[in-house]
Order: sequence, then structure tokens, then C-alpha cells
Amino acid sequence: MRDEDGRDTGHGGADGGPADPVPRNGADRCAAVPATWLRAAAYRGEGAGPEKPRLVLGIVPLTDCAPLVVAREKGFFRAHGLEVTLSQEPSWANIRDKVAVGLLDGAQMLAPMPLAASLGIGALDTPMCTACTLDLNGNAITVSNALHARLCAADPEAMAQRPVSARALRRVIEADRRAGRARLTFAQVFPTSTHNYQLRYWLASAGIDPDRDVRLTVVPPPRMVAHLEAGHIDGYCVGEPWNTRAVQAGLGQVLITSYELWNNNPEKVFGVTRAWAERHPETHRAVVMALLEANAWLDRPENRLEVARLIAVPHYVDAPPESVSPSLTGAFRYGPQGPVAAQADFNVFFRYAATYPWPSHALWFLSQMIRWGQLDRPVNLEAVAREVYRADLYREAAAALGVAYPTVDVKPEGVHAAGWTLHGATAPIAMGADRFFDGRVFDPRRPLEYLGQFEVHHARLSAAALAGAND
Repeated sequence: MRDEDGRDTGHGGADGGPADPVPRNGADRCAAVPATWLRAAAYRGEGAGPEKPRLVLGIVPLTDCAPLVVAREKGFFRAHGLEVTLSQEPSWANIRDKVAVGLLDGAQMLAPMPLAASLGIGALDTPMCTACTLDLNGNAITVSNALHARLCAADPEAMAQRPVSARALRRVIEADRRAGRARLTFAQVFPTSTHNYQLRYWLASAGIDPDRDVRLTVVPPPRMVAHLEAGHIDGYCVGEPWNTRAVQAGLGQVLITSYELWNNNPEKVFGVTRAWAERHPETHRAVVMALLEANAWLDRPENRLEVARLIAVPHYVDAPPESVSPSLTGAFRYGPQGPVAAQADFNVFFRYAATYPWPSHALWFLSQMIRWGQLDRPVNLEAVAREVYRADLYREAAAALGVAYPTVDVKPEGVHAAGWTLHGATAPIAMGADRFFDGRVFDPRRPLEYLGQFEVHHARLSAAALAGAND
């Protein structure tokens, strides 16, 4: 992919707009960017303004609906001339379908969802796009107390390590097979979800075939705890607060967080149909600008408890604030008897260029769709990534706010064990670690080589077919 340069523009002034300013760059998160100029830009830039000021946007009851909730409740949408209604949806299928048919203008989406919809993977074939990532990390794999006890008995050494591998689970599965027992059942939230790919990645790393050695099923996030309690599933991968709810209720134990699986992995995006984005470019830009401001505000530690209270209410997450706050404040528990584990980056909303829709992230998701047999026709992966993950539209919104943004489309994953600085940006941006728990490295310029590393897969595309489409 080519590198793209952008420019950094400033602005000033404030009068009753959003709650707090946006940091200008990754190095100075406290630098102020007042709101008057941006409202002038949104409303008076050559007569442009939101083509559709009244919007209905969808959310799912999860902690990472916070950017949309904060943008509405703290006035960031309003500051950009938008009147937004948030519609709580029970499942990711609802989100996808309602956005596709126009019942929702846009929504909090699973990061792979716009890619899958654009490629016709699943029930719909509707081109979608994203110009804003909503957060990094935020998920975990939780198992029932009964399975946790079996894992500890099967391989106490593996269970004592952090991050926890699936080695003990492999031993349990092998014992069950010898005894003629039914396969264990694990739930995830949607076939083309980060959760599905994270669960499969973790299982396969220990030689467990997700499609043969266990049973995978889909359960909406708010129903995970009830299904675990009823014994319908043995474990699940889901976003917060539904791991913490199981731990607090004494029903389960967290094995590994998504941050541990892949440090600072992309989780949710703001998604719209491509047709909607083309019809409403100014509205789309206004939404992205509001979300950038909201994400900056809610990423500040001093605001996290207020965020927990804002989103905990029945029409958003519908969970007690004490269940919502642990991941937001970095005070996470893996089990009811365990100590509080410091997880400062469990939920990342703005730092580390978190809101930038990296086309290289899209390429990683596409690699997983190929690995697990969801994408069964050869496509040009780079072209799809760029069409769906609209870094160009993000740069326009960030430039209008004076926020530093990457001028490159790709970055390797798995090469940084600690913080680093991105210099391919309008100003240096402090970035976080990006390790995979198994030590692998993803080079977005060589996705086919990356796919060839994995012994456990169900790819239906030949290497030759993929190579032919990606010359």
C-alpha cells in the first residue's frame, strides 16, 4: 500500500460545546482544542453542513458502546449539528441487518463486520465502510467453574502461566474423547467477529481444531452469563461487562483477555453502508469528528467512573456500574477469589491512534476469514481493505480537528513488546505494544505468507488462487 501524507491544522475558541477538548497529538494528550472553530468548520465550510442532522445509530449492550453514548450524553454530537438517537439492539445480526436496510443510519459494529458485509459473507451482500475505529481490546475468554477446575487438574503448570494457553484444555478434550463424552461447547457473538477469530486463534495455538474438537455456537453478548449458568455452554469469548458479571456472580473464571492475546487489537468500529456514506459525506464527517472528541474525553482516567455510570443504565448496557467499571478503571479480576489485576489498557479508546481505521487491521481480519473458510473466492485483499477501512475519510475529520493522524496505511503487528513512537504521522504519536501471545508477526505486505504459517485451518482457497488475485 502507498503511504499518504496529511496536514495538521489548528483551531481555537469554545462556547458551551463538548465537555472537554481533544488532544492534538499522541505526545501531548492534554493539549486543548476548543470547539468554536470546529463548529464553524462543520456548519460554515463553504456552506456545507450535515445533510441529515437527525440520526438513529445502533449500539449493543457492551462497555465499548461508550464512544457513542458519550458523544450523545456529553454534547459532542450536538456540537457538530447532529441530533442523535441511540437504539439498543439485542444482537449483532440486528445491527448488520438494520444498517443494511436503512433502519439505522450507522452503528457500533464488530471490526470485521463491514468487511464481511461488503464481501457477501453471511446473510447479506451490502457494501459497508468504516472511517473510525471505536476502541482497542475489551474482550476475554471465560469458562465455567466446573471446566476451570478440570483445566487446573489436567495441567496445573499451564494454568499457572500468564497469559494462559489452551494446553490444559487440549488435555481435557483428549480425555473426553477417550471417555466418549460429548464435545465441550464454547460461545462467541457472531461468525465474523473479533471474538470468533480470537477464540479460534487461542484454541488452534494449542493444536485444537475449533470446528472438530469443540462445538462453537453464537450467543448475543447480554445472554452469555445466563447460558453459562444454565449449563448450555462451557465457556465463551465476549466483551465486557459480561466476563466480569460471570466472575462477580461466582459462575465463571476468566482465562485470558483479548489484550493478552494480541496487545491493542482493534475491536469495534463505527460502520455505515457505502451508499449512505456517499449520500451524506458531511454528516459522516461530523459523526467521525464527534466520535474523535468523545473518545479523547472518555480515554482520560479521571472520566472513567463517570463513563461507567453513563453507560450502565438500562437503555444502554443494563448492568450494575460496579460490573461496568472494573475494565474501564483497569482493576480487573480473573476470578472471584483472585486479586485485582492491573489492566490499564483493557479498554483503549483514543491513545495509540486507537480511532484510526488501519487498512492493515482489515488485512488481518481478511486473513482470518480465509483461514477459517469464510472467504471462498479469490479477491484482491489490499483493494478490499482500502475500500472498506476508509483511512482517507478519517484523515479529513482529524485534520479539521487538528488531531495528529497516521499518514501511512499499514503497520506490522507483533513486533513491539512495549510502547513505541509512530513517526509516519502528521506529528509523532505514542503507540502501545502490539504483541501476539504466541510470538507470531503479521506483515500486512505479506498476508499470504502469514497464512501459510498455520497448521490448523479450514481454508477453502488455494495458495495459487489467492496469489493470482494479489499480484
